[in-house]
Amino acid sequence: MDDTERDELLTEARRLRGRGELGAARGLFLRLAAARPDDAPLAYETADLHDRLGLEAEAVPHYERALSAQDALPEEDRRGAFLGLGSTYRVLGRHQDAERTLREGVRLFPEDGGLRAFLAMALYNTGAHHEATTLLLRLLAETSTDPSVREYRRALLHYANDLNATA
Repeated sequence: MDDTERDELLTEARRLRGRGELGAARGLFLRLAAARPDDAPLAYETADLHDRLGLEAEAVPHYERALSAQDALPEEDRRGAFLGLGSTYRVLGRHQDAERTLREGVRLFPEDGGLRAFLAMALYNTGAHHEATTLLLRLLAETSTDPSVREYRRALLHYANDLNATA
């Protein structure tokens, strides 16, 4: 497939996706992904589409390919790929893989609240309840706009550091 054909197919696949014709778009994305297996942005779009269709198991290899090429994705897509893959692993019951992937995403993007929230869920699934609660309390204290949460921000951060503290 030459670049012109690739660009035309990609434009059509995105148009179909935008119109909600996900099944038709899927066929084109799969064709493109097979022809360009090293195209990380295309792999990410293909993975995301599979997630939207509820085809999580089929999304995984595309997410993995998207992330395997170091720094081949724009930053926002890289974030999305870590969250998408981690979340997908979690949905599939692959909790250790989810935790590993989401930890890496949080390491690279520590300010991303979505990654931290999904990591907390994965931690819960792996039995790390204390760490999950700590992470969620910090996220809540740092990001909530609720006035009553903001009022107790210091206390929440204190207890996030020591959930067993009583005084």
